[in-house]
Amino acid sequence: MTNFNEFGLAKPIVAALASEGHKTPTPIQSDAIPLLLKGNDLLGMAQTGTGKTAAFALPILHRLYEAPAGRRSNAPRALILAPTRELAGQVKERFSAYGARTGLSVGLVIGGAPIGKQKNMLRRGVDILVATPGRLEDLMKQRAVSLDAVEVLVLDEVDQMLDMGFIHAIRAITGKLPKDRQSLFFSATMPREIKRLAQALLNDPVHIEVKPSERPKIDQSVLFITKPEKLGALIKVINDDAFKSGLVFSRTKHGADKVVRNLRAEGVSAQAIHGNRSQGQRERALKDFKSGNACVLVATDIAARGIDVKGVTHVVNFDLPNVPETYVHRIGRTGRAGATGIAISFCSPEERGDLRAIEKLTGEQFGATGGRDSYRSDDNKKPRAKRSPRHKPRRPAREDQRKPSGDAPRKSQNGTDGPAFNKAGAAATKKVNDNGERGTPRVRRRRRRSAA
Repeated sequence: MTNFNEFGLAKPIVAALASEGHKTPTPIQSDAIPLLLKGNDLLGMAQTGTGKTAAFALPILHRLYEAPAGRRSNAPRALILAPTRELAGQVKERFSAYGARTGLSVGLVIGGAPIGKQKNMLRRGVDILVATPGRLEDLMKQRAVSLDAVEVLVLDEVDQMLDMGFIHAIRAITGKLPKDRQSLFFSATMPREIKRLAQALLNDPVHIEVKPSERPKIDQSVLFITKPEKLGALIKVINDDAFKSGLVFSRTKHGADKVVRNLRAEGVSAQAIHGNRSQGQRERALKDFKSGNACVLVATDIAARGIDVKGVTHVVNFDLPNVPETYVHRIGRTGRAGATGIAISFCSPEERGDLRAIEKLTGEQFGATGGRDSYRSDDNKKPRAKRSPRHKPRRPAREDQRKPSGDAPRKSQNGTDGPAFNKAGAAATKKVNDNGERGTPRVRRRRRRSAA
């Protein structure tokens, strides 16, 4: 397909695509849209930036527009699940843009937003519902939403949803859906867990795997430094003339906040986005980053697939991810739409194993950009420092605590030479008393009784 008119989409949808500037479909759109218009289930494997949102949004809008039904309260006709709030918000924006002239309503339910407003929105009725699994499950428990009218189910970024522990929520949600439905799975990777889930939820699905037509132009490198040196290295990267705007990834929420505080202390405009921030704070941070008011956005991995910002020149892995696939999604935020991007990873000695796993997955051998060590992760390592002994040597005994050597007489507790005191405090008698009797007092008494 060379243009969207050839798909047979409804005229309001084609007009909306033209107004959005979409002329030529991407490979995944060319492959998926005709199959989805026929009603097939789909298991699609596609990286970010391939246009997969439009690949499932356009057929859903066409289906609902061509078969109108009375809008029911709390009962959407299409359900799209996304792992993060940011990704769900962007999917909702695309549906609203493509369906602006169809009269179909699109709703969004995500965590961090007032649940009361979401209940009111569902009560008024929506045709298409975009949700995160956790918040949708909460609304189901409160009986604020019914899924018995869902005609199409979409699970977007399934692999990340499983990584985030949403498998139980997904099973609870899909258990309330009608069996007679169209189901679509989209994922960047295809581990065994997704294949098993697809077998349980999809009905004779069509498999599509589409990779970007052009390999992203991303200059990847690694800087081998210690943890205390990372902040100084990050400031040098930001002060470089080639730096315009950048995403900095931290492994933890606390670490992201700490990086932002340190950058602001150096006069760098930076914002943080992670799970501990309220929805309003996350939206403001993303808005500042998109508008250029903040040149640095420090994020945890919730943003690896949920942020689509044009003009990101740098991605900095302040902490290497412990899941190799996450590295691919992180650096995919730069070098988009034919642009050139730069991805720099800071690797401390504790993260060498994570780097080797990333190199194995990507097949890349990253060059070092500098630092005290200019070698790759698989080169000769520094000799390990000699460890201190596990147990400290015993301190020498004091002069009065040392055991006598040879035949030196032992001192009793009363300071005299002879046997020590027993536990009762009475002095032990000599082996031979004044009467010439041998043995202890008990032995002597027993001998006298037997003699009597």
